[in-house]
Amino acid sequence: MNGDWERGEVSPATRRTRLLEVLQDAGSARVSDLAATFGVTPVTVRRDIAHLVDQGLARRVHGGATLAEAAPGTPSEAERAPLRRSNTARTLGLLVPSLDHYWPEVVRSAEEAARAHGLRVILRGASFGGFDERPLLQRFVEVGNVNALLVAPDPTGPHADEVVEWLLDAPVPVVLVERDLVGVSGSLDSAASHHGFGAALAVRHLVELGHRRVGIVLDEQSLARAELHGGWSEACRAAGLPTEGVVDLTVTRRESGGFDAAVTAAVDEIVRTRTTALLVHRDREAMALVQRCEDRGLSVPGDLSVVAYDDEVAGLFTPPLTAVRPPRRAVGRAAVGLVAGRLAEPDRPAHRVVIEPALVVRDSTGAPAAGA
Repeated sequence: MNGDWERGEVSPATRRTRLLEVLQDAGSARVSDLAATFGVTPVTVRRDIAHLVDQGLARRVHGGATLAEAAPGTPSEAERAPLRRSNTARTLGLLVPSLDHYWPEVVRSAEEAARAHGLRVILRGASFGGFDERPLLQRFVEVGNVNALLVAPDPTGPHADEVVEWLLDAPVPVVLVERDLVGVSGSLDSAASHHGFGAALAVRHLVELGHRRVGIVLDEQSLARAELHGGWSEACRAAGLPTEGVVDLTVTRRESGGFDAAVTAAVDEIVRTRTTALLVHRDREAMALVQRCEDRGLSVPGDLSVVAYDDEVAGLFTPPLTAVRPPRRAVGRAAVGLVAGRLAEPDRPAHRVVIEPALVVRDSTGAPAAGA
């Protein structure tokens, strides 16, 4: 057993990904066996199982868990073994960075679309922070015997260039999911959200409400940060709004030290710059900022309008947050459609599908206060 498991240093997201792999390989697993494998308590394993159940990826059984009920037409575990060995089975390898935030909807829609195309999916999860995806990708090809790959590689890791080279020379068709390789020598099919358009949607909504000082707060670790900032700044310029002298900040993740201080600094900037509206990435960061504003006597939307970017839990908050919703399900479907097209027509030009987010208006945005 790996020493990291024994020391309990593996993140919950990585552990849940491995748990799902165990279920996919074995069909089911007992809590006691998983606890021993991961070097954690049974309570921790049950918590991980509950998380996968909530995501629709697993099902509880007495003493353990199994994979979620397969939809009609999905091969059973008994049927999967010969399919793995068959060169004629149409199988897709799907590699995503996480089975937590953002990706479950993408995965579910991809699996639904694959069934509609007569394809099956083998799902694996990687992780950010220096993980080298090449061994998993190689295993997909050599052991999983896949016909194509759907991949969301980490473009920031130390192995990013080597992974891109592997993908460009892959022995099977590759479709990038929520990624693009613009400017790279070589081309791959890709399906991605147009985050810049989503940021511009938020700005236009706030301008229509009468705001003239619209700021932005971004998750500093987000891969979409540059695209969101570009969409915000371009939309502000198009509307004749300033991009200087308003809030323009990044904050650390909630799990990181310094998050509370960063949120407090953002509220200080709101007051100092007289910013009347904000686009905030992500939902939880937006919620924390609204709460801190309330602590300072600033009302939402009376003194500050807030648009969250994500819309995973924004509607559950009080007040329910207006939010930009990335097209997660549409991206999953489009990626599978690109794979099906590539398998049917191997020599066609590379296709890049860019899908626009939607704006969901709720109670956290309104007209600016008189005189603001």
